[in-house]
This record gives sequence, C-alpha cells and structure tokens, in this order.
Amino acid sequence: MSTWLITGCSTGLGRSLAEAVLARGESAVVTARDASAVQDLADAHPGSALALPLDVTDPAQVAGAVRRAEERFGGVDVLVNNAGYGYRAAVEEGDEADVRRLFDTHVFGAVALAKAVLPGMRARRSGAVVNLSSIGAHVCPPGSGYYAAAKAALEALSTSMRQELAPLGISVTIVAPGGFRTDFAGRSLTQSAEAIADYADTAGRRRKENDTAHGTQPGDPAKAAQAIITAVTSPEPPALLMLGTDALEALAGVLDARRAEVERWRELSASTDLDG
Repeated sequence: MSTWLITGCSTGLGRSLAEAVLARGESAVVTARDASAVQDLADAHPGSALALPLDVTDPAQVAGAVRRAEERFGGVDVLVNNAGYGYRAAVEEGDEADVRRLFDTHVFGAVALAKAVLPGMRARRSGAVVNLSSIGAHVCPPGSGYYAAAKAALEALSTSMRQELAPLGISVTIVAPGGFRTDFAGRSLTQSAEAIADYADTAGRRRKENDTAHGTQPGDPAKAAQAIITAVTSPEPPALLMLGTDALEALAGVLDARRAEVERWRELSASTDLDG
C-alpha cells in the first residue's frame, strides 16, 4: 500500500484524485489551505487519510506536512503537486505582486514539496513525483502568458528532475490537462485588475467577464484521477501525460507548427556554425 501526498484537495482534480486514491485502499495525506475543506475525506477514511492545512508558499507548513506524513505513514511514496489557480492578464497588464504569487505557488511551492519528500524517496530508492501542468504551457494563449510561463517552468524543472532521479528509482511525470469540469475557470480563476483597451481583441477575450467556457469543459475529473493513478502505478510512468482529447489535439497542432517553423528557417539557423 502506497502513501500519496496531494496538494490542493479542496475541489477539482485534486479532490477527485484524493477520493480515487482512498477508494483503492491507499493512504493519502490530503491538504488544502483550509484543512476543514478536506476533513470530510479524513473522517470517511480514518485509518488511511490525514487532513492537513498546507499553503505551499509557506516553508514551515511544507516541512510540517511532510514531517507529519512521515510520522503517520512512514513516508511519502507519491507526491502530487496539484495546488494552483489560474491567472489571466496581457503581459503588460500583469501586476508584479500577483505574478510573483503565481510563480511562488506553481513553481517554487512545487519545488519545495519535492525537496522535502525526496530525501525519503532517495533513501528507499523508490517513489513518484507528479507535477500538474496544463496544455496552456504548450499553446500559450493570449491573456494566459504568466500562467503558461509558470507551468512551462515547472515542466522544464520536471524534465531535468526526471533524468536526475530515474537512476535512483524515482519517477517524475508531468500531467497536462485540457479543459476539465472543475472550478478552475470559475472560482479559482484570477485576473489583473487593469484591463488595457488595446488588448480587448486578444487577451481581453479571455477575461472572466468575456469567457463562456466555464461549465462547458469536456473533461471528467473522476476519469482524470483514474488516468493519473494508472500512469503512476505503471511499470514505466510517462514523462508527459496529456489529459483530454482537446489537450491531445492542441499539442499535436503546436508540435506540427513548431516543426514547420524550424524547417522554414533551417538554412538560416545552420548558417551560424563556424566555417571549416
């Protein structure tokens, strides 16, 4: 039986994953900034669930959550960095404090959790780290530049970590969902206070007051949770797991366009080598 530590379990994909893990008979440390939002999961599974408050930007809470997980269950076998929220703004509109908070949550918070659990995983020569990204890191839509940049940074770190940790028996998987029927595009979505009129037809179309996608997303969080479990428990967990046909199709389009662009400029790119 494995022990999972999952961040951001109050709603959405994190909660669906926590429910699925516990239903399998696994142990789970379920966390949220307000632990009362996940206490029902612990109450329903008193022997296998531990509900803890966790703000991933608070180093003391990160260290405390991992310590309590180790005390209760002996160690963390699977870390799922799921905590996060959306942020929309044209790059020029972005508020510096908002952007720093976004990166603190999605990038530095995830790294802090990984660094806290890795000593135990290295000692056991086993474990899995799952970092939740987004198709946005690949398509980079206007109005989501900062969010896409944060997720792209997390993906780059994850790719390096995978190579560093594979010889030690630890897998690292990036999970990149498309649109799922959660609160991500509703309650969990933030945006810049400033809206510059010149961006109305680009970034402005994605502002909350103009976006009609919430509630119509095609993805099923319960199925996403099962897919993550299947990937993590497979003999060779994937480096990148896309979730949803919309994500698959979007990534294929990005890859095709990027390859075409590289080929179009191949001669100029190759011309910069030293002669001889």
